[in-house]
Amino acid sequence: MSGLDLSLQFGDFPGVAAHKKLLGRAKVARWIAHALQSPAELTVRVVGLEEGQALNRDYRRKDYATNVLTFGYAQTPVVVADLVLCGPVLEREAAEQGKPLQDHYAHLLVHATLHAQGYDHEINERDALEMEALEVLLMASLGFPNPY
Repeated sequence: MSGLDLSLQFGDFPGVAAHKKLLGRAKVARWIAHALQSPAELTVRVVGLEEGQALNRDYRRKDYATNVLTFGYAQTPVVVADLVLCGPVLEREAAEQGKPLQDHYAHLLVHATLHAQGYDHEINERDALEMEALEVLLMASLGFPNPY
């Protein structure tokens, strides 16, 4: 990977300070860069439930806050995308899955970065299995356990 231009933003939601502390810019950049196959200009925004629900409702017609949304604008020659993660949803899911919140953030940032490059797990089962296998490999190479 030859370059990453990263903007890291946080919305205003209860407990945001803990999420900011957990998600240092260098750490987030390392996780994302590990999953990139070409240069990228990415904005990562961690939002609360209200903003997450509004984005999911407005862009996907699903009226609930989801864990991550990828808004991809270009894939070549530079990957350009916004990656939106809903902090409270990730926190809840990590607790339900019995994993550290940091691990869950790393996984969903890798997942969203793959989406920004054209990977899609919703088209067919073969594509889903390919994307999942790549995620497992990338997470292992970053020192994280299998996220599934």
